[in-house]
Amino acid sequence: MSDVCIVGIGIHPFGRTEGRSGRDQGVFAVRQALADAGIEWADVQIGYGGSAAAGAADIMVNELGLTGVPIVNVSNGCATGGSALGSAYSAIASGEYDIGMAVGFDKHPRGAFNADPASYGLPEWYGETGLMITTQFFATKIQRYMALHGISPITLGRVAEKAFENGTNCEHAWRRSPVDLETIMAAPMINDPLNKYMFCSPAEGAVALILASEKKARELGKTPIRLKTSTMRTRPPGSFEVFAPSINVERGLSPTQLASKAAFERAGVGPEDIDVAQLQDTESGAEIMHMAENGFCKDGEQEAWLAEGRTRVNGQFPINTDGGCLACGEPIGASGLRQVYENVVQLLGRGGARQVPGNPKTAYTHVYGAPGVSAVTIMER
Repeated sequence: MSDVCIVGIGIHPFGRTEGRSGRDQGVFAVRQALADAGIEWADVQIGYGGSAAAGAADIMVNELGLTGVPIVNVSNGCATGGSALGSAYSAIASGEYDIGMAVGFDKHPRGAFNADPASYGLPEWYGETGLMITTQFFATKIQRYMALHGISPITLGRVAEKAFENGTNCEHAWRRSPVDLETIMAAPMINDPLNKYMFCSPAEGAVALILASEKKARELGKTPIRLKTSTMRTRPPGSFEVFAPSINVERGLSPTQLASKAAFERAGVGPEDIDVAQLQDTESGAEIMHMAENGFCKDGEQEAWLAEGRTRVNGQFPINTDGGCLACGEPIGASGLRQVYENVVQLLGRGGARQVPGNPKTAYTHVYGAPGVSAVTIMER
C-alpha cells in the first residue's frame, strides 16, 4: 500500500450561518480545499462524505460540477467524518485512485440533539423515561470515572477554560470569547457534575480534505502531510456507551481503546511520539476520559495534568488547540474532519496565535459517538 498524503484543506466556519444550507457550507469547504491543493474539481477521482441533518453529499455535484465522479454517502453518527476519511484513505492507499476527497457538513436545528430510540435498536419506553438524553449519560459516566480515579470538579472547569481560551485564537471557532474559571464553576448545573459551560452545542459547519498518493503530492509540489493511518472501531463486550441500556459487571475495553491500539500499531508509533492531539470533547469529562483511553496518560493523572497546564497550547502535550467541540460546537458530519484540519494547520505551522511551539511533526485525532463508535487518525510531516 502506498503512503497517503493530505494535500488540501478547507473549512466553513462553525457556529450559525443564516441563509446558507449545510450542503452549501460543504461546497464552500470543498472549493477552499481544491484551491489549497492547487487542483480543479475535475481532478478528483473519488469522494466520500456525509452529514446527519443536512442531506446527501453526492448532491454537491450540482454546484461543483457534473464530472461523473463517484461520491459515496457516509452516515455513521459522530464518526461520519472519520469514516469518510478512512474510506478515502483506503481508496488512495489501494492504488486504485491518485486523488480523493473526504467531506463532512451539517446544519443542526437549535436545541439539543433529538435521537430516536428505534434508530439505535431500543424500545420507545427507553426514550420516554428520559434515558436518551445524552447529557444524563455523559454526566453519569464522568461521575463514575471521577469517583474511581480521584478527579475533582475543578478539573472539568479547567478543560472548559482551556477550550474557550483556544477558541479566541481560532478563526473557525464558534465561541471566541474567553471564560474565566470562576465563572465556569459558578454556572448553572445541567446534569451534575456538568454545567452549561462544560457541554458543546449542536452547530453548523463543514470541512473538506483532499487526499493524494505520495507520488501525486510531490507532483503537485505539496509539503507531504502523511496520513499514516485512519482506523474505526465499534464497541466490544463490557463497554459502557451512550444509549447502552445496561452496564456489564465485568468491564471490557472501549471502542476508543480498540481504535487507538489499532492506529498506533498500524502507524508504528506510540503515544509518546505524538506532538499534538485533538480528542473528542462532547463535554469536559469526555476529554478527560479520552486522554487515558487513547493511551496518553494513566487514569487519574488528568487531575495533575490539567492543574499544571500540560494540555495547553504551550504545554508539554497540547490537546484541542482550536477549542475542540466546546468552542467550535458539533456539526456531526464535520466534527471529526475539523480535528484533522486543525492538525494539518499545526503540522504546517499555520496556527498563528494558537500554533504549538517546537515545530510539531506528529499529530493525532480521535472522535467518539453513539452508539459506541470511535475513529482515530495519526499524521506526520
